[in-house]
Amino acid sequence: MRLLTFAGKATRMNFLAHAHLSGENEDILFGNFVADAVKGNEVMNFEGDIRQGIRLHRKIDVFTDRHEVFRKSVARIRDAYGKYSGIVIDIYYDHFLAKNWNGFHREPLPLFAGHVYSILLDRYDLLPQKTKRLLPFLITQNWLVGYAAFDGLARVFYGMDRRTGFRSGMKTAVEELKENYDDLYSDFNVFYPGLQEYVLEEMAAFQGDSKQI
Repeated sequence: MRLLTFAGKATRMNFLAHAHLSGENEDILFGNFVADAVKGNEVMNFEGDIRQGIRLHRKIDVFTDRHEVFRKSVARIRDAYGKYSGIVIDIYYDHFLAKNWNGFHREPLPLFAGHVYSILLDRYDLLPQKTKRLLPFLITQNWLVGYAAFDGLARVFYGMDRRTGFRSGMKTAVEELKENYDDLYSDFNVFYPGLQEYVLEEMAAFQGDSKQI
């Protein structure tokens, strides 16, 4: 789950998986959600479970980038999107998660998304500036729910392509998804359960560390 840089500005678009993987702890979810706007040792500006959420996000990113199935997905579309392929796959995976949400979470996706937005708003003063600029678009366009539908994905990819000066070609990413849907969905179904298991282990380790303090 990757960082996209436009003219020196970093943007992450695949928020749903990070929110889902945070479990029931709202501070961990908050930290996991804003982590891309927190650079290096800036993590020390946060306390407790928010800091753990930021660290969890970074571990998820490393796990993802090293995973052979994720790399296989990237290879499927590399000819079309080159250096942007990993970013496109990130969003495809969020689409599969959103589309099949009922198989992953007991709460309907619109309710879950509303809960996430409320967590961010309740802690607005703690948000990094980059996240504060992003939040109005995230909420008004309801990105977390929008990933489930092709038209929502198309809006996301068009906006990202526009920000690259239409050099990335991502405005065609929905059509690419349709052409490779079964293979990419199969990849996701292998990758995501493994990621869930990894996160559960990391969360247990975090809890163990906290008990020792």
